[in-house]
This record gives sequence, C-alpha cells and structure tokens, in this order.
Amino acid sequence: MKKFSLTDLLIFVVSAELVGALSALLSGGFTDLYAQLVRPPLSPPAAVFPVVWTVLYALMGISAYMVWRADTMASRRAIGVYVIQLAINFAWSIVFFRFEALLAAAVVAVLLSAAVGLMVYSFFGVDRKAAYLQLPYLGWSIFASYLAIGTYLLNR
Repeated sequence: MKKFSLTDLLIFVVSAELVGALSALLSGGFTDLYAQLVRPPLSPPAAVFPVVWTVLYALMGISAYMVWRADTMASRRAIGVYVIQLAINFAWSIVFFRFEALLAAAVVAVLLSAAVGLMVYSFFGVDRKAAYLQLPYLGWSIFASYLAIGTYLLNR
C-alpha cells in the first residue's frame, strides 16, 4: 500500500471537481433549459444540483484516492472503472444541456448508473470504505436516471 499523501489526495479530489466544472462549462447555461422543461415529480430546484454534485465529486476523488493507494491489480482495474464512469458523467450534461438530446441523455444516465454500480462493486473488492463513500453517488445517479427518463417522456 502506498503511503498517505495529502498532495495526492488533493490531486484526486481537485481532478474530479474539475471534470464536473469542465462538463458544466461545456454544457452551457442549464437553468434556462431546466426551467422550460416539464419535469417529473420529485424534481429538485435547479440550485440543488451544483451543491449535490460538488459533494459527490469530492467523495469520488476521496474514494478513488483510497482505492489507488492499495496499489494492486484489483485497484488498477477499479480505477479504470472509475475513469470510465467519470467520462460518462462528463458527457451527460453536455448531451442533455448543450445538445438538448433528451433521449440520448436518458440513455447516458442509465449507462452512468450502471457504471457507478460497477465502480462501487469494484471498489468494494479493494477498500470497503471507499465503496461506501460512493453509495450516495449511486443513489443520486439512479435518481438522475429517473429524472432524465421522466423528462424525456414528458417533453417528447
């Protein structure tokens, strides 16, 4: 196992946060589109999303760092799954808000939920605490899939 390094931990957290920030930047303004759409029940106000995602990206970075520290074949595979889900996560906002492709965004949201589930599973095999830190993200991604599918169905 690699020694604890605050610098490495911060690199993981800041990197995850930057993925989210860059995705938001490339997706354009989301509040206008969000306000215009018919949304399914339980849809939170637009102001909730940046707060939730900031926390979730921080948790992603922390748990990815914990898994990376294990420095095993399983941890390297788990980090690979982490990177894949992060790429899918990055794409979702752009597909939904920039391109307004609601069906494609719903598909991407479901793929993201599956990828997050696989990430939790792979993290669990390396560091259970790291996996548990991802349970809020798994729950949120499933909820986001519901929102994306519902939004598509209500706005076709």
